Amino acid sequence: MNNLKNTSILYLEDVFKLYGTKVILDDIDLAVGEKEIVTVVGPSGCGKSTLLRLILGQEAPTSGTLLLNGKPIGLPDSTRGIVYQKYSLFPNRTVLGNVLEGSRLSLGFYERHHRKKELIDEAIHYIEKVKLEKHMHKYPHELSGGMRQRVAIAQSLIMKPKFLLMDEPFGALDPGTRESMQIFLLEVWEEYGMNIFFVTHDLEEAVFVGTRILVLSQYYTDDRGNGGDINRGSKIVCDYCLPAMATSTKVKETAEFGELIQQIRHEGFDPEYTQHAKNFNLKHPHSFQTLGEEICQPQ
Repeated sequence: MNNLKNTSILYLEDVFKLYGTKVILDDIDLAVGEKEIVTVVGPSGCGKSTLLRLILGQEAPTSGTLLLNGKPIGLPDSTRGIVYQKYSLFPNRTVLGNVLEGSRLSLGFYERHHRKKELIDEAIHYIEKVKLEKHMHKYPHELSGGMRQRVAIAQSLIMKPKFLLMDEPFGALDPGTRESMQIFLLEVWEEYGMNIFFVTHDLEEAVFVGTRILVLSQYYTDDRGNGGDINRGSKIVCDYCLPAMATSTKVKETAEFGELIQQIRHEGFDPEYTQHAKNFNLKHPHSFQTLGEEICQPQ
């Protein structure tokens, strides 16, 4: 475990998050290595977006250790990019203006003026990477949903984040556009090699896009009992290693792909299936648990 703490890009140990007296995240342990796409799924209300906000630094854990590159996670900064389901674009700026905005906000007036051409060239480079060079002078209302989401991704990429956080980024897109964006994301990841933390409610998307899938769920049991007075939050109940990169959407049609989705649905989404915390299906080589005595009493 100490080795994981020293070598992981992202490291969480004994992380709890409460809103008032209600436990949302319950003793989360997680170690993420280089160049992973970690997809996160789970039942409604399990705390997926809460976990993302902790990593972003938008919220602080109630207790526990949360490190990025070996240092405590502070307030949001340029090391962590964020892409939401609703496009965070300025309606009164063109594609080029939106992609430039991050650089403008992070630099002083003199430096922005001195490096103007360099910054524009860099923005055009990322616009070309997301295949929108023919649309760089259009405004958001002139773009399709998929195009707007590509602009949002370019906004994040230009800041060169160590971690790209994505919260239901393709949830508002039609199925065809959504699938093309999944492929596009894999291409971006392959080229830039950043870590991606991707929250989605779509199991097919999670298994297709991820190199690793976490299942966060409130459906489990432990030695605290099962009465209505037990204030139990969500835990990582499954942690699977997935193929490094899907080469084709055809994989979605295979029996193995469908079987994994059904297994994940059973283990994390079925309120009747409440496995004990000490028996979670944590197959990824970086998985670990630090169960407290109240959760798992010694036998």
